[in-house]
Amino acid sequence: MTPEWVINFGQHALFVAMMVAAPMLLTALAVGLLVGIIQAATQIHEMTLSFIPKLLAMAIVGLLVGPWMLRTLVQFTHDIIVGLPAAIK
Repeated sequence: MTPEWVINFGQHALFVAMMVAAPMLLTALAVGLLVGIIQAATQIHEMTLSFIPKLLAMAIVGLLVGPWMLRTLVQFTHDIIVGLPAAIK
């Protein structure tokens, strides 16, 4: 196991984590910003008003993007398992 392999593995793992987390994080950011603007305009500061729309939007995005996220993680795991014997040499 060379240092280059470990660095490459770490970079690939961080990239996959970023790609898998991005849809949910961007959805929460967009919905939170929109709800925050509405709350500031109407001066209604109820905590559940910001939580429920985020929860619903993230559930919808999870249903739409979930299969892609799962495929990405399974492919990453498969690549690790297949490449492990070559890395141990």
